[in-house]
Amino acid sequence: MTDDPIRKREDVDIASNAPSLPEAEITRMTDDIVAALKTVYDPEIPADIYELGLIYKVDIEDDRSVKVDMTLTTPNCPSAAELPMMVENAVASVPGVSSAKCSVVWDPPWDQSRMSDEARLVLNMW
Repeated sequence: MTDDPIRKREDVDIASNAPSLPEAEITRMTDDIVAALKTVYDPEIPADIYELGLIYKVDIEDDRSVKVDMTLTTPNCPSAAELPMMVENAVASVPGVSSAKCSVVWDPPWDQSRMSDEARLVLNMW
């Protein structure tokens, strides 16, 4: 999906529950899923949801389905209905992904400390 190296966040749990998939395929899918997540932006914030720290967990299953746990900046987020659908569509577009499901979770609650330096730079929040 991208030729640029993907910087993985250490606070995002990306796991594979797919022992039948070759390691190289899992690595490729993981990189492409992260790249896809970086194309999703909260309509009110000019930074992608991955760098904002809204993605908590990505699970790749044996049948190539992908489950994503994400949060929102606030329970009152006006984009609460559309962001999970945007995540599902982005992840489902990755070659090799059979389906994508996104769940919104609230634990741990999101705070600004989850933002990457990239997001802080874009938002001028130093």
